[in-house]
Amino acid sequence: MAGLKNVHVADFPTGARAGGCAGTLARAVAKKVRTPPPPRRVQAPQRRETRKAAGIPTRPPWMYAAAGAAVVAVIAAVVIAVVVLRDNGGASSAKSTTNYNALPGIRKTKAPWPPEYAFLADRLLPLDLTTLAGHQGLVEHFHAHLDVFVNGKHVSVPRYIGINVGAGYLTELHTHDSRGVIHIEAQNARDFTLGQFVAEWGVFLNSRCMGAYCNGLKWYVNGTLQTGNPESMVLKSHQEIAIVAGKPPKKIPSSYKFLAGE
Repeated sequence: MAGLKNVHVADFPTGARAGGCAGTLARAVAKKVRTPPPPRRVQAPQRRETRKAAGIPTRPPWMYAAAGAAVVAVIAAVVIAVVVLRDNGGASSAKSTTNYNALPGIRKTKAPWPPEYAFLADRLLPLDLTTLAGHQGLVEHFHAHLDVFVNGKHVSVPRYIGINVGAGYLTELHTHDSRGVIHIEAQNARDFTLGQFVAEWGVFLNSRCMGAYCNGLKWYVNGTLQTGNPESMVLKSHQEIAIVAGKPPKKIPSSYKFLAGE
């Protein structure tokens, strides 16, 4: 034990002294201020953004798909219309709700075709044509030319189509001679079609046939091959119209030399 004197031993107080020191230590420990933990980061409450505010579509996706398809369809229709007009040499069309070929007096026979007068008065109203007492008060007055070819041969367009000499009247569409010049004369500005004129003449016409001829019908405006139904073609000033059934002529006319003033 003597060898242990040099060993440093903590000198703890004992007895009353020890008790006093213990109380002091307890009070010191009790008074010791603990370091508070760092505050927790609290995220500020955020407003929940709605789909509408965020720019997210609120309608069903199929509605947007349908709208997109409709826009594409409109654009396609415009493009097709432009292409058709370009390919048709600029000829325009106007469809009628009346079946001209079902009117009385329409003939699906072989040429020649003289003017049909027996049922002309019955056809005028459904053809939307009126009679004129003369050339007074005209708002429209212009001319177009029609050629008809059957198997390479020229068929005459007769005079007095739309002119009833016996009854003393003429209509807005008529011919004065057999040159094929169509006179368009009206007291109101509106469109007239080739179908109205040919039905007034009393001849069957659609996209396949003229009269009894249904073998490869083709039609041209100013020398340019057209598509669709020639009935719907709107008549314009100084047009050269050619209807060809069967074998075509050696040359399709592209213009016509009108008389002075026509």
